Amino acid sequence: MQTNIVDKPRIHAPDKDLVPRMMVRAMFAMVMICLIMVSLYRWVDAPVQYTAPDSPVVIEKTLFLEGDMSGSAIVFSEDRTLVAEYSPEEGGFLSGMWRVLQRERTKARVALDGPVIIRARENNRLEIFDPSTGWGADLMGFGADNSAAFARLLK
Repeated sequence: MQTNIVDKPRIHAPDKDLVPRMMVRAMFAMVMICLIMVSLYRWVDAPVQYTAPDSPVVIEKTLFLEGDMSGSAIVFSEDRTLVAEYSPEEGGFLSGMWRVLQRERTKARVALDGPVIIRARENNRLEIFDPSTGWGADLMGFGADNSAAFARLLK
């Protein structure tokens, strides 16, 4: 019994299409330098410098968010009156924040329907805070359009 084994030529790109070996080594060196820098920073217990500067609260509202996977969102005030209702085209970011809250509350094993606190600070930063889990986020990090969606809720 004879088997025919055909040796296929190895597919190999021409040298002009390959990434130069020196460039691969340079990228690896950059990754290692970053890893070393971050490790040293953590080992010496350097102070946290990447948080937003603390500033007095100018406006604070307690709201209830509801959303669904389609992107629609409903916002209620503290006394459960309707503040705003958004279609899937309008409420994408609010609905996304609702999903984050649902995940954080599930992880913390607390009620899923608790309120959130939206704060505007003196330094023009907005934040969302969930008192039931202690989770919070600086909304300015999500872009001007997304933080404006929460800024409209404060008016």
